[in-house]
Amino acid sequence: MLFTHLSDDLFKPLASPSRAFNAALLLHLRARLFGETMEPLRKSELLAAIGDFCADWTQAEIADDETTPVDPIERRSAVYRRLLDAGWLVERRERYVPVVDLDPEARLLLDDLARLDRGETRSYGGAVLDVLSALESATSNPGERSEALNNAAKSSREFLGHLRGLAGSMRKIEERILAEDDLRAAFRLYFEEFVERYLVSDYRTLHTRFNPFRFRSGIVREAGRALRDPLTVRALADGAVREGRAAGIEAAERGVRADLTEILAIFEGLDRHLDVVAEIVARMERRIAAALRYEGNRDSARIERTAAALRAVGAVADPTKAPQPPILSLRPPIGPPHLYSPRLKRRAIVTEPLPDVASDASIEAFAMAKDEFRRRTTVTPQTIAAFLESRFAIGKPIRASEIEIDDVDSFVVFQRLRELDVLFDGALSGRYRLTRIEGRIENGWLDCPDFTVERAKHA
Repeated sequence: MLFTHLSDDLFKPLASPSRAFNAALLLHLRARLFGETMEPLRKSELLAAIGDFCADWTQAEIADDETTPVDPIERRSAVYRRLLDAGWLVERRERYVPVVDLDPEARLLLDDLARLDRGETRSYGGAVLDVLSALESATSNPGERSEALNNAAKSSREFLGHLRGLAGSMRKIEERILAEDDLRAAFRLYFEEFVERYLVSDYRTLHTRFNPFRFRSGIVREAGRALRDPLTVRALADGAVREGRAAGIEAAERGVRADLTEILAIFEGLDRHLDVVAEIVARMERRIAAALRYEGNRDSARIERTAAALRAVGAVADPTKAPQPPILSLRPPIGPPHLYSPRLKRRAIVTEPLPDVASDASIEAFAMAKDEFRRRTTVTPQTIAAFLESRFAIGKPIRASEIEIDDVDSFVVFQRLRELDVLFDGALSGRYRLTRIEGRIENGWLDCPDFTVERAKHA
């Protein structure tokens, strides 16, 4: 849980009367002081930075109550103590010098607050390319870059979360714009909040030939190909087991298939999320365009001319003697070319369902044969101990030249006995003792100096 790792009073400065000042100060310290160095700051340097920042704020904005000092020196110490007591800062001593750093858990929260302060602008093309690059890296070299698949799935989830939050944020600002009576304020909200803050930076490119979603088909194709290929799935799972990200091969395969399925589901189902965003954008553009059209057509002179014409018609005593109106043109002055054309909906992307591929028995047998080969050719402390214990006579050491090598499995273990004292970081040196003696070993398998192996006395 989040609040089990954070101080109980962490949010106190952000809920006090001076919350605007406290939030701005925390973001300033993160960006200008703690963001530039990995080392903690001297307390004197931090107090000086707080004092400089306070100079641009009024006493009413900084103070929580009447007890907040007015003197700049005392005030900066009070602000420092406010953040320290709340848990945002951690103070300690290094060689009798007091130093200060951000609390580790509070730093993570402050990073998210800084992201929110910057806004929700995000590049569609950058997000899609991140997923495609990571996915291609994983499938091209699954044995060494299997972790790239996790990165691709993580980037996909973050992008989907951004799209889901984007629609809600845009609806929220839409309600604020509609509730605004002042047109200038409404236009300011539209361009400063809606366009610059919430609308993605490359949204306009979605309707051009440089559409960033032209890479989406590559993601779907690459993920589908990997999911249908048991060898690729097995290689990615082997890499996960080898790198310690899975307990066993079966769990690793389930994780690989889950990541690939998630990537497919996200990028095949993006259309409904994009349609919601496009609908909100089109609706806002229509309303802003209508407001601009009616705002720009206010013509008091036209009203006066219409009123004068009506008065002139009313002053005519005999309607039969009134002048004939001019003949109107057969083409109306206002028609379809003058009407606002709403944004066209994007064409639906044609997708094909992934077929259910049954496991090939030959591929499974090949994978099992590889596992068996790896087991037989891998020397472990257990295999060496079993080999020696099966050949020890009671109380006598073993001479290497007298050991009979019957098969390849025995040779694989035998040829590593010469390194017994240093093998596996000396793990077997406490159980067995290796002694090099005169003579050579010539058994048809190996030609090397002779040696003996015996149990250690304390083993």
